[in-house]
Amino acid sequence: MKRGKYKSSILAFSIVSGLLLAGCNGDDEKPSASTDSNSNSDEPVTITFWDENASPERTPLWEEIIKQFEDANPNIDVEYVVIPNKSAKSKYDAAIAANDTPDVGSVQTTWLPEFSIREALMPLDEYFDGSELKDKINASAIEFNKKITQDGKLYGIPYAQNLDTIWIRTDWFEEAGVKEPETFDEFFTAIEKMTDKDNGRYGYTIRGGAGGSFQLQRLMFAYSGLDYFGEDGKVNINDPKHVEFVEKYLSYYEEFTPKSDITNGYKEMIAGFDTGVVAMVHHNVGSYGEHKKSLEEGTFKTIPLPKTEDGKYVAEGGNAVNIAVFNSTEHPDAAWKFAEFVNSAEAQSLWNESTGQIPTNTDVLDDEWVQNAQHIKVAFEVYENPETKLYEPPFYLPDYRSILDNLVDPGIQQVMSGQKSAKDFLDEWATAIEESKEKYDQTFNK
Repeated sequence: MKRGKYKSSILAFSIVSGLLLAGCNGDDEKPSASTDSNSNSDEPVTITFWDENASPERTPLWEEIIKQFEDANPNIDVEYVVIPNKSAKSKYDAAIAANDTPDVGSVQTTWLPEFSIREALMPLDEYFDGSELKDKINASAIEFNKKITQDGKLYGIPYAQNLDTIWIRTDWFEEAGVKEPETFDEFFTAIEKMTDKDNGRYGYTIRGGAGGSFQLQRLMFAYSGLDYFGEDGKVNINDPKHVEFVEKYLSYYEEFTPKSDITNGYKEMIAGFDTGVVAMVHHNVGSYGEHKKSLEEGTFKTIPLPKTEDGKYVAEGGNAVNIAVFNSTEHPDAAWKFAEFVNSAEAQSLWNESTGQIPTNTDVLDDEWVQNAQHIKVAFEVYENPETKLYEPPFYLPDYRSILDNLVDPGIQQVMSGQKSAKDFLDEWATAIEESKEKYDQTFNK
């Protein structure tokens, strides 16, 4: 198939994302690529790969990609280690502390700054610059990954991008005569109207368990349209608009959402949607793989997060997952070969078509599935819109992710259970981010 209109969508996304990157200058000095002790030998090499988001749906994809890689590279064996998403960060943290990391790992964007400061990751600039991937992987995603690290180097190659959306049961909406929400007022109205407790149906599900901080943050900024930091340098987490939103949003718990929401993580939340308990779920285009296995075609779809009051889409920059090579590897060339293969058009197409995520290799845009996938069209609808706003969280703070995991996730549960007010919760969150930023600035921006 000839490359269609979605090539221009990806390029438009690059332009929009580029607004975030204006004026960003990385370190011009490039590290020297390490060389395997047996890189010129036919002796077999074994490298270990950690999957940070293993699941029954995704594990077979990695197994197929690894098989294809090993067939193409008979002297390299890949030992595949599955890690549930819930425990992945702690597993990596322990491995880094013990200097017992894998050769290669799937790493979330929010981890790159911390892992690079801890000197756990190998800079990939020289490998990438010498690869055919250099002119194929979304340039704005590469530059974003450089920007968020303290030294401006490239520590992760994004093999999939994402966009938070709302998945809805279209058949239920049609039966009830309820409008698909485009604004936040319509969103809350739909939650109420689609709730039918007598028939065991709820309008929505709130992620109160692990990972709820990410979704709450993305909804807050979609609602307010604010930047992460104001002109005065203060974080906007506890802005009155966010207090207003969180108060209303979390007040829907139990009345219009399942009681189990307070502890539900990703799997439980998605299961509620796929088994017919809830009419809407906020996740991202990457849960398409689960939905298509459980629901009939034509009974579900995804829609963008609601627009701001002035009619703009808001999305979080850097929403991607990456392949990284760890400094402890004894086989950096073999590790890079695997990272490079994962980002090939063939591997990316297999992965992203099955999971529903957005490919970063522009060659994949030729694929028919990209042209026809409803959820990918929605992603392009948001990213190619010239008025779409991308806000940028401070991923560069070494403890940014720890704040979300250890303060914000439990804080959401405290608000849901009535133990804490929305304002106090957001004040604590804002204070933690500002204190972290102050320490970072004192250390790195003297």
